[in-house]
Amino acid sequence: MFDRRVNGWITVDAYLFNASFDDGMAAEIQVNPEFGGPNAALAEAEKYAEVIGRLPTVLRKDVETVWIHRGTQLFGGGNNNLLIHIGQADLYTADGILEETFVHEAAHTSLDMAHASAPAWLAAQSADLTFISTYARDFPSREDIAESFLPYLAIRY
Repeated sequence: MFDRRVNGWITVDAYLFNASFDDGMAAEIQVNPEFGGPNAALAEAEKYAEVIGRLPTVLRKDVETVWIHRGTQLFGGGNNNLLIHIGQADLYTADGILEETFVHEAAHTSLDMAHASAPAWLAAQSADLTFISTYARDFPSREDIAESFLPYLAIRY
C-alpha cells in the first residue's frame, strides 16, 4: 500500500474487503490495520465504498483497489487505485467536496492513461486558449483531465 505519511510503500497486514456495485463493477478495499480491528476497518471500508459507488461507471472502470489510512494527507488516484487518508476525508467533507475529490482522483485512475496523451485531447488543449482551473493550467499533462471532468459531469447530468 502507498502511504503519503511516509511518502512511500508500506507493507502491512491490511484488512481486505470486496466492494461490489450495482453496475457490476467491483474493487478490493484495503484498510490499514491501524484502525484496530476488523469491525472498525469494515466501518471505514463501507463508508467510502458507498461514496465511491456513486461515481459514474466510467470513473470506476479501472479502480481495482482502494487504500485507506489515517492521516490528513491528500487523496490520490492512479495506478488502478484510489488512496484515502481519513483525516483529509473529514476535511473534504467539512468543505463539502468529498465527492468532488473522488471524481477528480478517479478521473486520474480511469481516464488519464487512455486520454491524457491522446492526439485529440492534446489538439483540444492546444486549440483552447484557457484551462478550467489554474491547477490544470499549471500542470496540463497531469491535471487537465481530472480538473475538467467534474464540470463536464455537472453540465452533462
